[in-house]
Amino acid sequence: MRNASKVAPGWWDYTTLDKELLDEAASLTEKDIPGLERDGFAIRFYDTIEEFYLAEALEYIAAWRQGTEESPAGICGPIGPTEQLPLVARLVNELGISLEHCHFWGMDEWVVDGKEVSIDFPLSFARADMELCFNRIRPELAMPEENIHFPASDTAGYTQSWDSARCVVMQGGQGEVKHWAFNDPPKRRGAHQDAPPSPEEYRALGSRVVDLHPMTLIQNARTSGGGVVQNVPHQAVTVGPVETWKAEKVSIWHPGHHDNPFGMRLTTLMISRGIADSSTPMSLLADHPDVQFNFFRPALGACQVEMH
Repeated sequence: MRNASKVAPGWWDYTTLDKELLDEAASLTEKDIPGLERDGFAIRFYDTIEEFYLAEALEYIAAWRQGTEESPAGICGPIGPTEQLPLVARLVNELGISLEHCHFWGMDEWVVDGKEVSIDFPLSFARADMELCFNRIRPELAMPEENIHFPASDTAGYTQSWDSARCVVMQGGQGEVKHWAFNDPPKRRGAHQDAPPSPEEYRALGSRVVDLHPMTLIQNARTSGGGVVQNVPHQAVTVGPVETWKAEKVSIWHPGHHDNPFGMRLTTLMISRGIADSSTPMSLLADHPDVQFNFFRPALGACQVEMH
């Protein structure tokens, strides 16, 4: 019988995994991490934060440079981290890259009263993408508006857009609940009262409106609102595993302030070992053919007990 969650008893999450696996992840040193690479799972380290975010921005450029009239190409990008977005706009402008045949997919958006929030909502992810990146690109180089795809509560148009161009790479961050986008672990109820969904069942989910795990609400209040959790919506619309598996590569960026040293170790170990468990959604990427984890080395830290 699975363990109960230590943080949200009505939900599944990584604290329901076997203690032996959790302890093994916590014991990993920085020197152990590169040895977890395998075919289909690459691990990269960056020693300065400038190099880290520049490398993330360059993934946009490399993807968009592949776009042609006959074969449009694009990238799916996160809000979290966001520091790469102004760099993307600057690179496009300085290098004079036309985005005429390029696409962009936003990963997710907040939902309030059953509908995605408008772009003037203070926490809007679409607003962040536009203000930090797309509105800064010179008009003669700009991406056509119809090629910028943000998810909506009526997901049909967003889902169809994934067949309009190649997604060269899907970027993401890792939240404290070990999600990518808002692919959170589910509640313990119904058929999933005693066990979380199987990996196959979870991977069959497409873009959809989801209830957010309490850990996700706390994290977003901390990172985007000074801890004011009452202003964080409890639902969001997210890109799903179905769309994720249409991306040729999934590139996850770990700057260190979205998740902690233990969380970064846990999902690295699970993907390396091929341990896919929907209580820890990031681990499902163990079955994607091309995944890369990118670490800001100083943020990897350690999992030793240290009183302050």
